[in-house]
Amino acid sequence: MKNHKKKICFVVAIDITLKFLLISELKFFKDKGYEVFVVCSPGKWLEDIKKEGVEIKEITIKRKTFTPFSDLISLFKLFFYFRKEKFDIVLTFTPKPGLLGQLAAKMAGVPIIINTIFGFYFHESTLHLRKRFFIFIEKVAAKCSDAVFFRNKEDFETAKKENIIENGKAEYIGDGIDIAKFNIARFSEKFVSEKKKTLGINLGVPVIGIVARLVKEKGYIELFEAFKKVLEKFPTTILLVIGPADLQKKDSLNTGVIKNFGIEKNTVFLGERTDVDELYSVMDIFVLPSYREGFPHSVMEASATTCPVITTDVRGCRNAIEPNITGILVPLKNSEELAKAIIYLLSNPEIAKKIGEAGRKKAEKEFDKNILLQKMEEKIKELSVRCSPDVQRPSRLK
Repeated sequence: MKNHKKKICFVVAIDITLKFLLISELKFFKDKGYEVFVVCSPGKWLEDIKKEGVEIKEITIKRKTFTPFSDLISLFKLFFYFRKEKFDIVLTFTPKPGLLGQLAAKMAGVPIIINTIFGFYFHESTLHLRKRFFIFIEKVAAKCSDAVFFRNKEDFETAKKENIIENGKAEYIGDGIDIAKFNIARFSEKFVSEKKKTLGINLGVPVIGIVARLVKEKGYIELFEAFKKVLEKFPTTILLVIGPADLQKKDSLNTGVIKNFGIEKNTVFLGERTDVDELYSVMDIFVLPSYREGFPHSVMEASATTCPVITTDVRGCRNAIEPNITGILVPLKNSEELAKAIIYLLSNPEIAKKIGEAGRKKAEKEFDKNILLQKMEEKIKELSVRCSPDVQRPSRLK
């Protein structure tokens, strides 16, 4: 049989997933000789993705949980596109594209279908009936897959406990970042000083940072409440907020919300940035008081740049740090404890420094993106051999 360049298609809902989370995967498979395609809703970052030699198909996939009519249209658009392009492999990411992409790929007869779980819609405090509904949806989607990758070990264990994935399909592969890019050693003291000046931050002023979309579930309300308390003890402290608005989400926040807390003079909103690696270098503390996460890249990135982390004791966040070693865990939706943790680290810079250095060691050992990419490629090769028509399969006749 004549060899051909394998066609692989990534399915996501929004362009920032490609730009900031999956760009390494796209480049990796492109360099390995695959024809790389992407399905994504329209977005400003798609032009950057095209420059990497990736072909884009714009199909709107709404991220709201329940949009039946729109989802049905997306499903059939995906189906016709998959059938037309005859992909060898379809990879789906995040819940809604995971469901629609897997169903469409199965209907279209794609030989290899792989879903990646970054996190489930349900969590510890989800109402029972709602939780059972989401588990049912995950089970239906998983029936279509040849493999399901988990970035978070706790999600992997949850899937086994709830019997969401068939035996042999689920695989924990971890997550990773470019630890060379997120390395504080890249930035001199002069660079950091100049960066602060460009941001309008005075030298010697404590900086607390967060990198997250402007939605309530990232814990912004609790952070703003906590920051108000922090300013009582450290009145010059700056809160650096990095992340885009997310108007598709019903819990989307407007920057004007900080006026309710009286912290507007000490808060800097930077919006969506491409220099996040540089921005970590100006932070003294990184916070992510999120309600739910798959496996937070921002926590990995902050740790890799020796920034001490404060995050919530929820699935995903707690798996990304070692409590009291590489970061501090605080209870969910608890601004009082969040404020205490921030004040503690600002009051004890030597402890903060020690935590940050331990975070870098953990990143070097566990968060290297190359490990993740190798696992992905190995599994795809294994499935490709299994699905090859040249493989002799034992006869069922006796």
